[in-house]
Parts: sequence; C-alpha cells; structure tokens
Amino acid sequence: MKTIELQTTQNVTINYELALLRDRILAFVIDAVLLGFLIFLLSLCTGLMGESLALIFVYVVVLPVATFYTLFWELLNGGQTLGKMALRIKVVRLDGRTMNFIDHLLRWVFRLFDIWFTAGAVAVVLINSTGRSQRLGDVVSNTAVVKSNPDLYVSLKDILNISTIDNYQPVYPQVRFFSEDDMLVIKQTVERYNTYKNLAHSEAMDLLVHRICSEMKVPLVEQNQIGFLRTLIKDYIVLTR
Repeated sequence: MKTIELQTTQNVTINYELALLRDRILAFVIDAVLLGFLIFLLSLCTGLMGESLALIFVYVVVLPVATFYTLFWELLNGGQTLGKMALRIKVVRLDGRTMNFIDHLLRWVFRLFDIWFTAGAVAVVLINSTGRSQRLGDVVSNTAVVKSNPDLYVSLKDILNISTIDNYQPVYPQVRFFSEDDMLVIKQTVERYNTYKNLAHSEAMDLLVHRICSEMKVPLVEQNQIGFLRTLIKDYIVLTR
C-alpha cells in the first residue's frame, strides 16, 4: 500500500494511506448514480411547469447541479463527495494546509481532461503510475486522495491493548466529543515525539496539550504530557467503541 506523510501547521507529521484506484472509481460511480437520480427527480419537476418556466428551471437549477456537483460537495464537505464519504476517502493538500476554493476549482476544471475528454484513461494511467497516486488535477492543485481513517482503530488497539470498558475507567469523558481525525493527530504526535525528540516536536506537543486542555476545560497539564495524551487515546477507544 502507498502512504504519504503530511506535515500540519503545528509541525506534526501524519501518515495517510493513499486511496486505491478501485476506491476512487467506485466513489465516482456512486456519485454518478446519485447525481443521475437527482437530475431525474429535478426533471420530473419540469413536467409540472409551463414550457417557459421549465426552461428557466433547467438553466437555473438542473444544469448547475449537474455541472457543479463535485465542486460543491468537495468544497463544502472537507474534500468529500457523497461517493467519497461512502468509500471513506477524501482530498487533502500535500502541505497539510486546509484546501481553499482555488484548490477545489483546479481539481474540478482538470476533470475535463482527466476524466471526461479521455473517458477516464488519463486519470487511470496517472493514478497507477505516479508515486502519490495523483491525476493531473491533483498534481496541479498539490493535492492527493487519501483514506480518511487510515487504520486508526487497529493501531490504537495494538498500542494500548484495551479489551472492554469493564476493566478500564475513563479519566476524561469529554474526549468522546473529539473526532477520529483528532485522535489520529494525538497518536501521531506521541509517536513522532518519541521518534524525533527535537525542539519542533516538543513545541508541537505543548501546543497540542494546551489546545486539548482548553477544549475540554481541564487544568493545563505541564508534566508527563505523553502520559496525558495516551490516557486520552485510551479513554476515546473505550468510550466510542
């Protein structure tokens, strides 16, 4: 499996597994089916209108929906269309920053060449042959498609070896409101700090602990921050499984 490392703005490196070509194709098919069904429903509405109103409805509603479906969903849903959500994959920037409108627009524009004008041949060849599994739109926008939850549960269970809630009492119940991506950042921060004990990762650790304590409204932990973060991970596994 191909993986990439993304460095966040806090200088924390996170490992992501790249999405398989199969997953990207299936996500595309799901989106195509959903879009086709949506257009069918909208078309039925035109049958209830007069000819002039129906024509306006097609140009104002139906065509924009058909044209901008992918751009709309990825822009407003964190790099995921409905198909990508179903396959648990998403689009991310390779520099770790949040994608902006231009990034999404570039990916969407190059779909014309990657997919539509070439029947998907260019996209398939590039995804299979490039080191980061990128089609042309990905390369231009400096993005990649990754698995949104890369082996989070298995790796956390292996590290912490917790069986059930019966043999562990959570310390911080507030952690249940964090997301899986949040816990992945915590896990990666601990691992990177243990591997590379330099100033950058020490500062990243401090920033992360400060932010977590603030979010959970608990006293700031200044000693044994590694133990604190590991406890959060254990609590999250027990409370959300």
